[in-house]
Amino acid sequence: MTKSMFSWKVVHGGKAPPPCAAVGPMERLSWGRTLGLGAQHVVAMFGATFVFPLVMGLDPNLAIMFSGVCTIMFLLIVRNRVPSYLGTSASFVAAVTAIRAQGGDSADVTGAILVGGLVLAAIGLLIHFGGSRILHKVLPPAVTGAVIMLIGFNLAPVVADVYWHQDQWIALLTATFMVLAAVLLPGFWSRIAVFLALVFGYVVSWLADSVFGQITSVLPTSDGEAVPHNRVSWEQVQQADWFGLPSGQLADGVSVVHAPSFSLTFVLLVLPGVIALIAENAGHVKAVAQMTGDDLDPYMGRAIGADGLATALASAFGGSPTTTYAENIGVMGTTRVYSTAAYYAAAGVAILLGLSPKFGAVVNATPGGVLGGITLVLYGMIGLIGVKIWVENRVDFGNPVNLIGLAAGLIAGIGGVSLTFTENFELGGIALGTILVIVYFHLVKGRSKQLASDETAEDAVGPK
Repeated sequence: MTKSMFSWKVVHGGKAPPPCAAVGPMERLSWGRTLGLGAQHVVAMFGATFVFPLVMGLDPNLAIMFSGVCTIMFLLIVRNRVPSYLGTSASFVAAVTAIRAQGGDSADVTGAILVGGLVLAAIGLLIHFGGSRILHKVLPPAVTGAVIMLIGFNLAPVVADVYWHQDQWIALLTATFMVLAAVLLPGFWSRIAVFLALVFGYVVSWLADSVFGQITSVLPTSDGEAVPHNRVSWEQVQQADWFGLPSGQLADGVSVVHAPSFSLTFVLLVLPGVIALIAENAGHVKAVAQMTGDDLDPYMGRAIGADGLATALASAFGGSPTTTYAENIGVMGTTRVYSTAAYYAAAGVAILLGLSPKFGAVVNATPGGVLGGITLVLYGMIGLIGVKIWVENRVDFGNPVNLIGLAAGLIAGIGGVSLTFTENFELGGIALGTILVIVYFHLVKGRSKQLASDETAEDAVGPK
C-alpha cells in the first residue's frame, strides 16, 4: 500500500468545479466540501440501506455501520480507483424470505450469505487473473437478466402477505409518493426518493394516529390475528441509548451481533443472488468508467472480489450483504465529483450513525404500511432491472434459444416451484429457477449451434 493511494490532488482551488469540469477519483475539493459530499452520499444510500435489513429481519444499525466499514475495505482493494459506496444489497432478500419460510433463523441467514460472499470473492479473483471471458460465456445478458428478474418478482408475495395489509392506505400513499418523487423531483432529490418516501410515510402514519387513532390489522408478531395498535410506536426509541455498539436481540431471538450457522440447503438458496451482484458490480464499474473517462477494466475483478469479501465480513458478525449503489452513481453524475476521498468521508459518517442505538431504534419503528409502499416499488424495480439488461444488450426473443430456454426457469423461480430430493433437502423458488435458466439456456444454445453447424456443412457439400 503506497502513500500515493492517499494523495488526493486539490483541484479548482478546493471549491466546487465550474460547469463542464469534474473532480477525478484521485482528486478532491477542500476537506470541508469533501465531508459535505460524503454526507450527501450517505443520504443517497440511506433509505434502501435501512429498508433491506428491516425486510430481511436483520439489524439496520449494524447494517449501516458495516456499510461504512465495507466501503473503506472496498476502496482499499480497488486502490481508490473505483469510487463506490457499499450499501445493503437487495439481491438476497428473496432468498432470506425463503430461508425463514423453511424455519431458518437469522444465524442461518447470515451463514448462507457469508458463503455467497466468499463465492463472489472467488469469482472476482478468477476475473482478475483470468479475464471476464469465461464469466460472459456462462452468464450472458439473456441469463443474467432472467435471474435478476425472477429474484425481484419472486418477492411480490412478501409485499402482499407481510406488509401491505398492515395499513393498505398508508402503503398506497407511500408508494404513490415514491413513484412521483423518483420521476418528478429534480437532480439529487430524485436520487433519494426511497429516503424521502420513508420520511413521508412516517409523518403520514403519525398524523393518521393523531387523527384516526389506532388501526386494527395483522402484524408479523400477532400470529395471524388482527390486533389494535399504533402505526408509530417510539417506546423502544425512548429506551435506546444515544451512543453504543449495536446490541440486543432480533425479532427471532437471535442476538443482533451473532456468529453465522451453515446449511447446504440455505446456501443453495442464496447463490442466485451472487449472479445479481456480479451484474450490479460490473455495471457499476462500467458506468463509473464512462463518467470518469478512465479505463477501469483492470479493476473489474478487484471490485467484484471486494464486494464479495465485504459481504462475507459483514455477515460474519450478523450484518447485511453489501453491493455498490446506483444512487451514489446518481450523486456523482449530478455533482461531477468522483473523488474517492468523499467516499471515505461517507464511510466515516455511516460508522458514526451505526454507533447510535437511538438512531437505529427510530428506523426499527418504521410502520409496516410504509415498508409496504416502499417495497411495492423497490421489488418491482429489481425485477425490471432484469428487463433493462435484456433491452440494453438487445436480447432477441425472436430466437427460440432465448424465448424457450429461459421460460421454464422464470416460472419456477417466480412461482416458487420446488423439487424434493429427500425429506431434508429440496430445491425451490429462486434456486431451482436459476438452475433451470442456466441449464436449459446452454442446453438449447449448444444444440442450436450444433444444428446450425451441421446445416452449414450440408450446404457446403450439397445435396446427396
